[in-house]
Amino acid sequence: MIDKDLLEQLIAFRRERDWEQFHRPKDLAISLSIEAAELLEWFQWRTDDEISQMLSSDKRQQLEDEIADVAVYLTYLSHDLQIDLDAVIANKLKKNAAKYPVDKVRGRADKYNEYS
Repeated sequence: MIDKDLLEQLIAFRRERDWEQFHRPKDLAISLSIEAAELLEWFQWRTDDEISQMLSSDKRQQLEDEIADVAVYLTYLSHDLQIDLDAVIANKLKKNAAKYPVDKVRGRADKYNEYS
């Protein structure tokens, strides 16, 4: 998902600051969850019209920063656990395709165990 050069920059950024000591998998997962919650805050209590207006304003940068924070922590966690994000996403896509066949779920938001 993140190209090799950018990954190397992220790892170097962390190493230069000696932050690896704080980046245990548990702590990265916690940080990822916190950043995801901050991303949710951006949308909380807002209508679709308000969100659309914010996306066209200088507030868009705040959203982009929150998305970047989520991506950075997910990248660190995947890197440290030696998980290839592209491979696991491709594998999950195959599983989801089997769980949610188009002919049964098209246009529906049901969970896989709720449709017939």
